[in-house]
Amino acid sequence: MKLEDQVLVNQFGQGLIAIDQLTADFSLLEIMTKRKFLNELLFLIMQSKPEEGDIEPAIIKSDLKSTFTPCVLLKRGAANHNLKKNVNLPEYELTKAFVLLLSLFKIAYERRFNDEKDNPHKWWYWDLSDHEKLEKIMESEGRGL
Repeated sequence: MKLEDQVLVNQFGQGLIAIDQLTADFSLLEIMTKRKFLNELLFLIMQSKPEEGDIEPAIIKSDLKSTFTPCVLLKRGAANHNLKKNVNLPEYELTKAFVLLLSLFKIAYERRFNDEKDNPHKWWYWDLSDHEKLEKIMESEGRGL
């Protein structure tokens, strides 16, 4: 995932951008790029340490019907092997999977954000509304944040 996309996803986690911006960008991707993006999103989700108790709130927050395939898969658990099943869904299900995974990410991220805010070694928990911090992140891209 490009650094710019990581920043956008983390800004979503901080409530700085709407999910619509991310889904609009996601809808423009080719199917293999969508799957790659979902796989990379799974890394960000696991980094935020989702809990089993995050599943139902994620489904509610996503505004998806709980009977949709991505929701049914998520109900099996927040472990990485369960989340990966959403990446391999048919193309017509991928946007739903993306919305659901973003919702799960946001819930887990918000919890971690409170604990890790402004950790100098984890830019993704910095205040991403601060333009100076964003510039620092972008400048550091080639040096392995």
